Amino acid sequence: MHKSATSVDEYLEGLEGESGEAIRALDLLIHPLLNGLSRTLWEGVFRGGTEQQIIGYGDLVQTRSRGIEVEWFLIGLATQKNYLSLYVNAVEDGEYLGQQFAASIGASKVGDSSLSFARFEDIDLDVLTDLIIRARASVG
Repeated sequence: MHKSATSVDEYLEGLEGESGEAIRALDLLIHPLLNGLSRTLWEGVFRGGTEQQIIGYGDLVQTRSRGIEVEWFLIGLATQKNYLSLYVNAVEDGEYLGQQFAASIGASKVGDSSLSFARFEDIDLDVLTDLIIRARASVG
């Protein structure tokens, strides 16, 4: 995946339907909480080989298992075919924050650094706010 030349606002304007409304609402919540961090559209082939567009908030450099350093984001937000995805690349006490919040954030499918929701209404926005604030604090 790579940083896109397309602005996040342009991307958001082009989204349609319920998923577009949901992503715009989530961006309105997340973006101010991460004030001062970057907000960039990432595009390209993601895990599993699918083309993705992800709004990335906050620049990170992560070291992968083979010792390779890659640019990435602290928080990512994407709309998939059947769900909304939130990627949280913040770790506390050796565990991804998304996993720590999984039981209280709402009905979700949990991955290592991802939470997926079938509907916007499934997300507890107060818990999401707490998660974003903790993730922001993890990078100073």
